[in-house]
Amino acid sequence: MQRMFRLKQLVLVSLLFLSACSLMPKQPGYAEKVARERAQVAAWSAQDNAQASTSLNQLIQSSALNALLEEASSANPSLQQALLTLQIRRAQATQTRAKRLPSAEAGFSASKAKDADTSYKSELSVGWELDLWQKLTNNTHAANLDVEQQEMLFQSARDSLGADVMKHWLGLISQQQAIEIEQKRLNTLQKNAQFIVRRYKNGLGSLEDLDSARSNVSSSQASIEAEKEGLAQQQRALNTLLGRAKHRAFEIDASYPTVVMPLADLPEQTLQRRPDLRAAYLAIKAETLRTQVAYKELLPSISLGAALSDIAASPTAALFKNPIWSLLAQLTAPLYKGGALKAEAEIAELQTAYQYQAYRETLLAAISEVEDALGQERSLTKQQQHIAAALTRARNTLTQYQNSYRTGLVDILDLLNVQQQTYNLEAQLNNIIFTRLHNRVNLGLALGLPIGTELDG
Repeated sequence: MQRMFRLKQLVLVSLLFLSACSLMPKQPGYAEKVARERAQVAAWSAQDNAQASTSLNQLIQSSALNALLEEASSANPSLQQALLTLQIRRAQATQTRAKRLPSAEAGFSASKAKDADTSYKSELSVGWELDLWQKLTNNTHAANLDVEQQEMLFQSARDSLGADVMKHWLGLISQQQAIEIEQKRLNTLQKNAQFIVRRYKNGLGSLEDLDSARSNVSSSQASIEAEKEGLAQQQRALNTLLGRAKHRAFEIDASYPTVVMPLADLPEQTLQRRPDLRAAYLAIKAETLRTQVAYKELLPSISLGAALSDIAASPTAALFKNPIWSLLAQLTAPLYKGGALKAEAEIAELQTAYQYQAYRETLLAAISEVEDALGQERSLTKQQQHIAAALTRARNTLTQYQNSYRTGLVDILDLLNVQQQTYNLEAQLNNIIFTRLHNRVNLGLALGLPIGTELDG
């Protein structure tokens, strides 16, 4: 009889495992699909004068900027939210891991019935679910992957914040330069107006010349006010990034700093470095495990329990002096839940497929960001060269026109046009320089360069 009983047990266990194998989904090989997607990425466009860098803050050597980066890392509210989310994920992972361990509960109660003495009862129970199908293990691994994913998202948020601080800091210099250019324009126009007034009083100029000069002065004054407000907005935006409730002014450098052109190494190295891509891949792995868990919910589960209880007429006597113990082994299997468990498993499969498409979207965006930034660098370099050459010629022409106007060879409108063209080119060159440096920070971020954990002065 005992041999027969063991044979039945063996048959039952075999049937359970066969049932488990038949229920397990045949999920696509997402790791192989991801590898194929990344293998298709072509080499980046060629670069000139690029330097290898290990962090974003190495692109600009500035102790003042590094101080701002440190302040933003510790005080920016959005980054602190990302950090708190990471801490929540870690606590949730601890909760998930705890389900693999036995649970123990203790209780003590007193009761009194009519015409009877008070009785006291103590209980101690231990329960444990056998991880027969590795369901609990899979859940734990998925929770650990959630933590890793959030760590990558936190790093991505920190890097993006650092890049924003760097770009706004460059923006302050750009706005200050724009104000200085417009102020030079205004000073020149005011001198012209004064000169024209003198000529007009001497009967050598016309009223139209005077009106044109005054009109240009007013227009330049309006432009200065607009540029000043632009500077104030840049300062407010940077204060917000730094988490400052009380906004403070910044010391602005007189000229642009050197911003290193970061080296774009092989696509595989670049993409492996990007935290957003790593987070997207970890999400696929976590959902793959959850899909397995969802299908394992259709399988029977086995739990073990042990209990000690004691009832006595006094509290001390009820503390397990003559306990009664019991053992329980329980096998449960879902029979019918209206297809809810099956639907849950299908949803989990679709969630995994969704995360794979989200990874592809992130990958395509990463490729585009790198190539766009490289293309911008080439284009802006050529634009800067052309505008610098045009500005040199315009300044030479302005000098000639100023001399010609004083001798009466050209009229005031011709001189004002050349002056406007010269200052317009100065402003255009300033914008191109700022955009080029701004783009280099974007390129560093696109290449996956992080904000250094230790900021060097």
